[in-house]
Amino acid sequence: MIDLHYSATPNGQKVAIMLEEIGADYRVIPYDIFNGDQLTAEFGRINPNHKLPAIVDRAPVDGGDPVAVFESGAILQYLAEKSGRFLPASGAARASTLSWLTWQMAGLGPMGGQASHFLRYAPAGQDYAIERYTKEVARLLTVLEKRLEKSPYVAGDDYGIADMAIWPGRASAFVMGMGLDDWPATRGWFERIGQRPAVACAMAREDLKPPAKYLGRHQTLDETEWSNMFGDANRAAVQGD
Repeated sequence: MIDLHYSATPNGQKVAIMLEEIGADYRVIPYDIFNGDQLTAEFGRINPNHKLPAIVDRAPVDGGDPVAVFESGAILQYLAEKSGRFLPASGAARASTLSWLTWQMAGLGPMGGQASHFLRYAPAGQDYAIERYTKEVARLLTVLEKRLEKSPYVAGDDYGIADMAIWPGRASAFVMGMGLDDWPATRGWFERIGQRPAVACAMAREDLKPPAKYLGRHQTLDETEWSNMFGDANRAAVQGD
């Protein structure tokens, strides 16, 4: 059994997709990040950074104590190595998969997150930040498009954890007005992955769906929600651990 500590963000969705793909026995432990569920000391013992997702594997391969893993890229790699699926064991194919996984974790994911923050959450008057981050997301999406013009999947001929890492965030880019009309190779890839039974299941399960309050193009947070997401409560959780 794997416990999935989950919020329905792209980072959470990529792990849910992987768990469905490998047929894992897992249970979803939902968190309302606006409510600050992730800021408890109990969760801090699983992820000291107090961010979602995280997993606790209660049946690790070595048969030892439960294993906690945080950061979505690390979780994908852990599950791939445990299951023996979606990450080549060695050679150029493994290097390509890990390169594109890291590209998402270090580039597309953080830049998309910043663009989303300034477009959707920040007070008015953020024109420079919005332009800075949306242009960088567009540049990174062009990198993805050029890659997919040459390759059916991000890392090569086979679907893998790099695709799982990128796909949910590419879906969320629609909220920022970045659809697929200008990205034909990405459209084909996006639709192929969306048709996979495991992906369709992860996106349709009621306990994995995002609440409506996560989906608005422009979000208005009250003082408590802002503090939990971006302010004093968010910082205090780390200081109190």
